[in-house]
Amino acid sequence: MAISSALVLYAVIWFVCLFVMLPIRIRSQHENGEVIHGTPSSAPTNPMLKVKLKWTSLIALVIWLPIAGIIASGIVSVQDIDFFGLWDDGRYG
Repeated sequence: MAISSALVLYAVIWFVCLFVMLPIRIRSQHENGEVIHGTPSSAPTNPMLKVKLKWTSLIALVIWLPIAGIIASGIVSVQDIDFFGLWDDGRYG
């Protein structure tokens, strides 16, 4: 696996983890009873973005390491998951 492929794989996993982490432990201003004038009542009071970004990076790394290891070692190749036979007919290599 090339470095660019590894970075793209990590970025995809990181963003998926981020979208999973964002709604966790969110309390809206309406739930807290402290709506700031000029903001919607559904706005979060303390989104904890720095903490969530750190946890997202750590979890994405833990998920990425075995996946990248499996791909780099060659245990699973493109031909193994080619369900439509696109690599057999010479179109893609």
